[in-house]
Amino acid sequence: MEIKYFDSHSHLNFSQYDEDREEIINEMHKQGVATICVGTSEKTSRESVELASAHEHIWATVGLHPTDEEDFDTKTYKEMLTDRVVAIGECGLDYFREKNRTDEDKERQKKIFIQQIEFALEQNLPLMIHCRPSAGNMDAYEDALEILENYADKHGEKIRGNSHFFVGSSPVLDRFLKLGFTIAFPGVITFAREYDEVIKRVPLDKILCETDAPFASPVPYRGKRNNPMYVSEVVKEIAAVRGESEDLVNEALVSNIKRVFGIN
Repeated sequence: MEIKYFDSHSHLNFSQYDEDREEIINEMHKQGVATICVGTSEKTSRESVELASAHEHIWATVGLHPTDEEDFDTKTYKEMLTDRVVAIGECGLDYFREKNRTDEDKERQKKIFIQQIEFALEQNLPLMIHCRPSAGNMDAYEDALEILENYADKHGEKIRGNSHFFVGSSPVLDRFLKLGFTIAFPGVITFAREYDEVIKRVPLDKILCETDAPFASPVPYRGKRNNPMYVSEVVKEIAAVRGESEDLVNEALVSNIKRVFGIN
């Protein structure tokens, strides 16, 4: 299949697609839309690998979301690895809800994040980073970056990955770029203007597009269930904000995703 659009982060493994998953996947194939199906727990990681194994235009990640209260068992996740698994995660830190901001929970999240960083290093895979700070703050980003920078000091470019659904500030952006990470923007950029300056500042070879489907549908699908085919609206908006050719931007985004995740 020729890939015309590439959604770097979706959750086709989630229950919101139980009734029509195969129809959507078949339509994606017809339209030339590829995606990386992201795991957030042991169950959804297994499901993402199953989908990727069955469809040429889907790849998978395996990992544990920071707000999931499972333990990260390296042996279990290692058994899931196939050549269709292209990253570890989504993993990171999430302080958005009050219960995730207690010292005890922050330490739990950091421990699980570190386990996944070390697993990614062991497997020579990139990280799919999830960071969601508390309102009006950059706290989750700052804590996650401190951990990543410490590992980068020891391991250099072996620490690599993508910051999914980026809502960070310019200083946060600069720290991710210094690490060599890419920055992914979702459908919210089609209706929220506070991301425009950051989108303009990211070098074109460091931008990824995503849907985070079934969440955060772009205009003109806002309020409906999202799906990977809507990534074309995200591409269109990135190009418009940057004042660049949509074809040129899309070509770069597809190339970036293939490069970051080692997809031929």
